[in-house]
Amino acid sequence: MDKIETRLAELGLTLPPSAPSRALFLPGKISGNLLFLSGQICEWEGVPKYFGPVPDGFDVKTGQEAARMCALNLLYSIKAVAGSLDRVTGVVRLGGFVAAPPGYGDGPLIVNGASQLFIDLWGDAGRHARTAVNVASLPANALVEIEATVELG
Repeated sequence: MDKIETRLAELGLTLPPSAPSRALFLPGKISGNLLFLSGQICEWEGVPKYFGPVPDGFDVKTGQEAARMCALNLLYSIKAVAGSLDRVTGVVRLGGFVAAPPGYGDGPLIVNGASQLFIDLWGDAGRHARTAVNVASLPANALVEIEATVELG
């Protein structure tokens, strides 16, 4: 097990056994020293677990769990494409999408669930530029979708 997977286990988390694609795209593509990762929704082995849009009285912590699940799927994709999570030298950018009604203001707080995992795993190298937006709907009626770009060494 590599260093980042060990840290993941220390946090009580594991990589999903798989992260199947829902359409005709690669999980990620390396260009130079950057790995561009396709968006991942809050599903486990292809089964969606959190659904949108955000309902009235929604607990942001539940949304953060959904975003963290997206991040775990991204970690799976990093390992599948790059061979090891230890190849990541920095998280460059994260894009977060939250299925929410007009006027919902806590989308960025939900996306923090993914951002926090990358910071917990890579420390300062896990800090990243980010966009977090609300959208009308996501694939499979998911609550959250997260994409990322990481730097490889």
